[in-house]
Amino acid sequence: MNSNVQEKSATRAGKYLTFVLAAETYGLEILKVREIIGMMDITAVPRTPAFVKGVINLRGKVIPVVDLRLKFGLEELARTEETCVIVVDVDGMEIGIIVDKVSEVLNVSAEHIEETPSFGVDIDTSFILGLGMANGKVTILLDISRVLTAEECQVPTVTDGQEPAKP
Repeated sequence: MNSNVQEKSATRAGKYLTFVLAAETYGLEILKVREIIGMMDITAVPRTPAFVKGVINLRGKVIPVVDLRLKFGLEELARTEETCVIVVDVDGMEIGIIVDKVSEVLNVSAEHIEETPSFGVDIDTSFILGLGMANGKVTILLDISRVLTAEECQVPTVTDGQEPAKP
């Protein structure tokens, strides 16, 4: 492993909250996770992308909620008892992401992080920090700030009875 790859792996080493989507395990940097909550009523908001399910009121704060399955182009599934919302910090904005199931907090050391393989020029993998190898399984480590941007999750606001601004 060259020194540049070693340095990059070292900066990605740390604790990750792992969760499952469609039988694949993903990890989020624990420092980006604010809390994990059960499913609650989501208020749909018109003129938002299909993956933005709407907003929730979390202790008086309105937070947009994204179905990560839809964001990743997967089939939407019915909610189960294990379905939950992970509230994450994306560039200073709290956003809820719906996942199939939260697994565990995993400590991934630098030597157990592989580079993201290249899938060709038409496939964007910039949102993947790397592949964590732990307990005989591969965990896809996500850069949540690249999976979601605060701009694409902005909810249109209504002012003075006018139509909501387009996102």
